[in-house]
Amino acid sequence: MNTRNYLATQAHTSEYPEPITFSQGTILAVGEKYAGPEGWDDWYFCELAGQDGGWVPVQVLAFIDNQTARALEDYTARELNVRVGEALIGGRTLNGWVWCENPRTAESGWVPLSHLRDAGQ
Repeated sequence: MNTRNYLATQAHTSEYPEPITFSQGTILAVGEKYAGPEGWDDWYFCELAGQDGGWVPVQVLAFIDNQTARALEDYTARELNVRVGEALIGGRTLNGWVWCENPRTAESGWVPLSHLRDAGQ
């Protein structure tokens, strides 16, 4: 996987302390499509028995009908809390978010791309 070095230009704190997490093949109840000013297109609020709901990118979903989907891969909606100036290593980018690792803490999760700038190699 290609990685990029990023520097956090804005702080980010997750609003979801218990993120939805599931395995490939899991059947999910699909709710609203995200519609906000940030431009984070193609995220759907999904629910799973025994867990809090969470936002899932369309690339992870195979729709069975308008309200049900099957997971195409393992996924977690875990967000990474970051402070301004933190150096991060980014991997997969989906719909305005980047899966990042903080090498200082070894924690990982999703961070809004708008909160990061490319720090080069």
